[in-house]
Amino acid sequence: MSHSAKPIQEISSFDSLTTRLHDSLSCDENKPDFRELDLASPVSPLRTRGSVANGALTPSSSSSSSGSASAKNSNNTQLASRSETKSNNHSGELSGLSETSPIAQDPHRSSNSKPGHRRSVSAEPPLIYSGGNGATSASPNGTVLPSGNICPSGKILKAVPPPRNATGAGRILKAGSGTGNYGHGSIVRGGGGGGGAKLGGAGTGSFVDANVTGNIHFVGEAMMVRRKLVSTDPEEVKKAGNDLYKRGHFVEALSLYDRAISLAPDNAAFRSNRAAALTALGRLGEAVKECEEAVRLEPSYGRPHQRLASLYLRFGQVEYAQRHLFFPGQQPDQSELQKLKSLVKHLNQCTDARKIGDWKSAIRESDAAMEIGADYSPQLIACKAEALLKLHQVEEAESILSNIPKLENYPPCCSQTKVFGMLAEVYLLYVRAQVEMALGRIDNAVVAAEKAGMIDGSNVEVARVLNNVKMVARARSRGNDLFSSGRFSEACLAYGEGLKYDSCNSVLYCNRAVCWSKLGLWEKSVEDCNQALKIQPNYTKALLRRAVSNAKLERWAEATRDYEVLRRELPGDNEVAESLHRAQIALKKSRGLEVHSMTFCGEVEEVSSLNKFKSATLSPGVSVIHFKVASNEQCEEISPFINMLCVRYPSVNFFKVDVGELLAVAKAESIRTVPTFKIYRNGEKVMELIRPSHQLLEDSVRNFSL
Repeated sequence: MSHSAKPIQEISSFDSLTTRLHDSLSCDENKPDFRELDLASPVSPLRTRGSVANGALTPSSSSSSSGSASAKNSNNTQLASRSETKSNNHSGELSGLSETSPIAQDPHRSSNSKPGHRRSVSAEPPLIYSGGNGATSASPNGTVLPSGNICPSGKILKAVPPPRNATGAGRILKAGSGTGNYGHGSIVRGGGGGGGAKLGGAGTGSFVDANVTGNIHFVGEAMMVRRKLVSTDPEEVKKAGNDLYKRGHFVEALSLYDRAISLAPDNAAFRSNRAAALTALGRLGEAVKECEEAVRLEPSYGRPHQRLASLYLRFGQVEYAQRHLFFPGQQPDQSELQKLKSLVKHLNQCTDARKIGDWKSAIRESDAAMEIGADYSPQLIACKAEALLKLHQVEEAESILSNIPKLENYPPCCSQTKVFGMLAEVYLLYVRAQVEMALGRIDNAVVAAEKAGMIDGSNVEVARVLNNVKMVARARSRGNDLFSSGRFSEACLAYGEGLKYDSCNSVLYCNRAVCWSKLGLWEKSVEDCNQALKIQPNYTKALLRRAVSNAKLERWAEATRDYEVLRRELPGDNEVAESLHRAQIALKKSRGLEVHSMTFCGEVEEVSSLNKFKSATLSPGVSVIHFKVASNEQCEEISPFINMLCVRYPSVNFFKVDVGELLAVAKAESIRTVPTFKIYRNGEKVMELIRPSHQLLEDSVRNFSL
């Protein structure tokens, strides 16, 4: 069907909305050719501790599908009478619910029913009786029937009190002690105190074993679903689906709506209810299709229009949301109208921020638009990813971009909408190409850029990115070939040529840094590593190359700092541990401190004087000092364990002080109990442990060594 959007006075900015949106909104891993260049794993990012992927989005069900309702019956007589009388005045969706519920009443619903649109309520007695619907019967002693019992007779059976002095075969099962509250529908074998609930037919004398598996309420619903799936009355099936939807069982409700549609495919209400279940399950694209089919079947039916307005708002599709929010004959929902106004405002501000390169504002406006409801908008998510990329937060950009659902899961309008002068599908590929290139996956970047160019090669921005990624790929390949041939100066020039087309390519900087180091130009190597780490702070290879170059320049403090970071991220790398140890010794010597017999993986060093103790506490890195007494049993017991820790953590300095021989140290350090351990880090005491367990001591050493 066709829709016509009429001018709306309530939103002053809508007249220019189409123009604004159409004008403004409108690299694979390198091959492991050789070892030193960044090829086999071009990025090898460090793990970012405690970080959360910024912007990672998960589709959530909207408020338009979360309504609930309960039809309460005053007594069992009314329930029984409904089994004989059918009501024919129902609109097809239960009343008394929030307007966005699949079973809420539509005030604008046409009273003229078409063939196949019968919406009368099937009035057979309900198959499931639960405490939540007023159908619970209590025994005289207060025992409550678990909800979810299936009663073939259509009536609620009262609990039978246990006979006095009962003996014999009739065994009564009790739920615990009778004093607690138990799980919904679960029966638990218990002791005395509470009466048992009889679950069989009246007068059968049979009692359900409390050792049953599963939940009776759940089993009852499953049986109900199976029975309704073979029913031939579509209204009865739909009604059962509504009941399950109210309980939050959306998958089961969806299966019943499917059954109802198979029995009456031209019923618009069934389609609308199915859309609500799909929305609750996060399948928004399918929900749109169902709503559109409902509108096609019955154009004046208000509920699917309302749902479409809400869904399109979540997709960030302002024009489509406006079209269904103001369809003829319906008063727009004021909350949805306010969301739409706010969305227009934030979209326009996001566009303006991108034009002037104000990337922080672009992130802020994108987040604001998603917070008010456009949480499923691919163009807003891609805009945030682009802004993060420009701010050198490459890993965060890649994380949120990878969480955008595939475009085929969106309505067609989402990929065809113009955003920042290009189709939304092209914009996603455009951003993806830049992120892949920044991560060093240049071949992937070429694929994404070429695909974007095939769809819209006339776009200036797309053409520029496509040219850039191709030139970077060519420069990277040529530089790698020259490096493998030992022509390091020419390789530097080749990588530099690629940087002309992408000045924020961390891989090219790191590869050129390796070439500088091969030429002995350590200062230039450090500079290129700094550039790479500025773009990608957790770039392991650039960090290692900088540590090596700083060591060659005898900048031991800088080298030690980089090796400490690498040690935290690569705890099992012995080469890094040895390099850190050597850097620490060199740093200590450069500061004029006494090195003693400090050796990698050596024995615990004994402190024999106050001066040596002060030197030990000022050692760079982490130092563990064991205060002991030779004749103390606990000290002797833990000493072998300290020797083992010395081997396990080669970058940590271990010292021992016999306080019986060095009373001055014991007095200065206030040692009153042995064994006592003090941990120093770069000359500052960070922890003191008195008589620790082996596990606590090792955990403390490990935490400070990382």
